[in-house]
Amino acid sequence: MPEQIHGHEVMHMMMEEGRVYTKAALRAVTVERFGAEARFFTCSVANMKTEELIGFLECRSKFIDKGEGFRTELDRICQH
Repeated sequence: MPEQIHGHEVMHMMMEEGRVYTKAALRAVTVERFGAEARFFTCSVANMKTEELIGFLECRSKFIDKGEGFRTELDRICQH
């Protein structure tokens, strides 16, 4: 099994780029940065594909709606 990447890495990437994303755009950038076969984990779930991670983060209110898409901020990242 490939090494898993913490979902916070995707959120930090989003903040570094400082842009608004659609789900498709976030998926494309995540695959470009981490690879198509990357698997992600969070504090409560492991072995997620890119699409699963995006859905998980959305359900956990980690994204801020900006009308044309979404972004995230540091206060949306748990600190444990």
